[in-house]
Amino acid sequence: MRTYSLAYLTANASTVPQAIGIAAELGYAYVGLRVQPNGPGAPFQTLIGNAAVLRETQAVMRDTGVGVYDLEIIRIGEHFNVCDQTALMDIGQTLGAKAVLVAADDTNEQRLADNYARLCEAMRPYGLTGDLEFMPWTAVKDAKQAMRIIELAGRPSNSGILVDALHFGRSATTLQDIAAIPRELLHYAQMCDATAGLNFTTDELIHTARQERLLPGEGNIDLKGLFTTLPQDLPVSVEIVNLERSQPIGDKAWAKLALEASKKLLGDT
Repeated sequence: MRTYSLAYLTANASTVPQAIGIAAELGYAYVGLRVQPNGPGAPFQTLIGNAAVLRETQAVMRDTGVGVYDLEIIRIGEHFNVCDQTALMDIGQTLGAKAVLVAADDTNEQRLADNYARLCEAMRPYGLTGDLEFMPWTAVKDAKQAMRIIELAGRPSNSGILVDALHFGRSATTLQDIAAIPRELLHYAQMCDATAGLNFTTDELIHTARQERLLPGEGNIDLKGLFTTLPQDLPVSVEIVNLERSQPIGDKAWAKLALEASKKLLGDT
């Protein structure tokens, strides 16, 4: 039986304590939190710098046993300064988080790799891995490129590659590329479905990723092939945002559908 985590996007209208409560009620072992925005003006969950929310979060975690698996998001751009990420690392250590999602915006691969190495070094004392997510509209577009950046960085001991089923299905990444990722670089993987292919515009890629993913089995991404190729004990982050479908029924009902569909596809029902 796999371990499941409720990703931020699946319950994106919920506060951190609410998301943990939903996870506990539905049978998720973990939650993923977006504690800083993925872009200017983008939504995120209030936690950093808010003592009251932190206390409530810690209380709900104690009461339910639900843990925090990953935090979002650190973006590495041309002018990246690792010192700007201290607050996120602090909250990660406080909550016992395991991983931080890292996105790449710098097209200079050596500079990107150098900054990624610095980030991993800074996160190591906090007990956090830096999981580089390949996304076809970013500077790291597929699994091979993610592997190349990590090798250029000297493969830090807490480095990682995050495989999102959506980006697997919409990039040049093959199952052979997934199989070639060393086990020690895989800490969790993200589950969703969509129409697979390589002919989407950047706007279309981002739109699907941020507001119109499908439940597993509703699209044609080779999810069974992907999750058979990935280690069978890898935690599954259920990241299925679909604003049109989730908003009328609420986060809990949508998170329930998402977990049930994920378990069914993976044979965990």
